[in-house]
Amino acid sequence: MRIGFVQYTPCFGEVDHNIETVLDLIGSVRADLLVLPELCMTGYLITSRDEIADLAEKIPGGKTTEALCRTARERSCHIVAGLAERSGDNLYNSAVLVGPDGYIGHYRKLHLFFEEKLWFTPGDGDLPVFDLGTARVGIMICFDWIFPEATRSLALKGAQVICHPANLVLPFCQDAMKTRCLENRVFAVTANRTGVEKRGGKVLSYTGMSQITGPEGAIIHRCGGEDERALVVEIDPARADNKAINEYNDIFRDRRPEYYAMLLKKKLNKNV
Repeated sequence: MRIGFVQYTPCFGEVDHNIETVLDLIGSVRADLLVLPELCMTGYLITSRDEIADLAEKIPGGKTTEALCRTARERSCHIVAGLAERSGDNLYNSAVLVGPDGYIGHYRKLHLFFEEKLWFTPGDGDLPVFDLGTARVGIMICFDWIFPEATRSLALKGAQVICHPANLVLPFCQDAMKTRCLENRVFAVTANRTGVEKRGGKVLSYTGMSQITGPEGAIIHRCGGEDERALVVEIDPARADNKAINEYNDIFRDRRPEYYAMLLKKKLNKNV
């Protein structure tokens, strides 16, 4: 299976331009699965809820989802992309999955970071896993990485590859994903953006360094901090089904959740 990411610098509010940039970067790349960054068609540094409400789209049916569906159909591939979603009066920081046959599903970010809490509603559904035939893929978005429960939940549901759209400004995630993959024995594609956004008197600098991480915690490939490119590697998703550390230890069979639940209960009682 050929999996990869597209790393680039979106222009805030220029959805059509950003769609064209993505299509140009994909070019003639052959892939079974491509992951694009978080909020990849709108930009990230939002200055008001009205601003992002004007840019948010329905999923499915929105312009961006339809453009991605056409691309997936033409290239016989699957694409995961981070989008601003409008659903009724709510706005979500979401990621959509499309394939050769069109829209498959989407995920709404559970763990909102910093001022995202001013603009978006927290996700209200499960962390999804989708069977694409070639692999079982899970989706999480950016700051979800700092919560080990997110990756573990996807792995326990059978995910072999974690699709991870991101707009990273903190310096920790890329190295932390080595641990997330190791402790769950999964692949991960972290698709980050590049560049600097200056809006409303604020500045955000993005770290780039999108990467593909393997089940043993090794970085299969990592981009530079400023590269704009699509990159694809070949993997065997079945490697993620082997959870054994040695002949005696299996990271899932050795779990003892009955004791983790007791610890959670004690923590909740202490907070009360």
